[in-house]
Amino acid sequence: MHWMEMTPHELKDFVVDLGEKSFRGTQLFEGIHGQRKDLAEMTNIPKSLVEALPEPLESVEIVKRLASKLDETKKYLYRLSDGEIVEGVLMKYRHGYSLCVSTQVGCRMGCKFCVSTLNGLIRNLRPFEMLSQVYAVEARENIHISNIILMGSGEPFDNYDHVLRFLRLLHEPKGQNMSYRNMTISSCGLVDGIKTLAEEGIPVNLAISLHETEQGERKKLMPVAARYDMAQLFDALRYYVDRTGQRITLEYTLIQGQNDGMRNIREFEELTRGLLCHVNLIPLNTTDHFSHTKPGREHILRFQRELSQRGISCTIRRELGSDIQASCGQLKAGAVAVEAR
Repeated sequence: MHWMEMTPHELKDFVVDLGEKSFRGTQLFEGIHGQRKDLAEMTNIPKSLVEALPEPLESVEIVKRLASKLDETKKYLYRLSDGEIVEGVLMKYRHGYSLCVSTQVGCRMGCKFCVSTLNGLIRNLRPFEMLSQVYAVEARENIHISNIILMGSGEPFDNYDHVLRFLRLLHEPKGQNMSYRNMTISSCGLVDGIKTLAEEGIPVNLAISLHETEQGERKKLMPVAARYDMAQLFDALRYYVDRTGQRITLEYTLIQGQNDGMRNIREFEELTRGLLCHVNLIPLNTTDHFSHTKPGREHILRFQRELSQRGISCTIRRELGSDIQASCGQLKAGAVAVEAR
């Protein structure tokens, strides 16, 4: 384990093994995660400890930044220490800044409309690489990020242990001190991960990429549905709500002529009966590799009204950063295409 992803308690034991006093571990944690200093800037850390650290202080590098002219959304291309690339999106709301964080380089889930999955999974991100995305953006923009959403490239539950350590480190009072209630995990629906998270005892928000209401049709869009059917998924969601008391968000990308009809309205009503949930309707973001389009604005509003009239809490997601390829995977795909020429 890299020392940058150790908790304060683990760092105390770590520095003792290096021959230092245990309080140096706390100083090291506060310096890196609380004060965001380089080792050279930590004047309270003895040179002997700095020289004894087995790995260097690592961070991601922002190699491209796009700022929307339509709103205050910003998108970043990060380069990792091994040269791999991931993305992030910064969104400004009334309550503060939210950052969309990547958890893997690529993704193996294979969702048909997602650019991030085109080349499969390359590797998992380490906890310190996820933390570094937050730290790099805060330093670049001179802001404090109050919310994070694990909705960048990758499936968080496919990198479960590293993701949970990242969240726990982000929550540490001597570091970012972010409330678990300000963290959201977005998943395509890995049932085992949902159930395991329910047992963790941390009140993070859970968002599920649903995108279809019928099992056979969902399987066509999202291969994960072949592994976990709709009944298994919604049983797990009810278990999560029962264990945590947290409301589930169902992310639903509206695709014209595919999943935007009265059939879907009726199936939504059946699936969500008795479930504490909120539906987030997302107009499809058109990409070159997925030929479908989003419904018209009036149709989207009608779909929302139909759900609301059936007692289902439902909103339409604001389309942020549409002029800067703010959908996950687009910026990286463009950059890789340019490099390949």
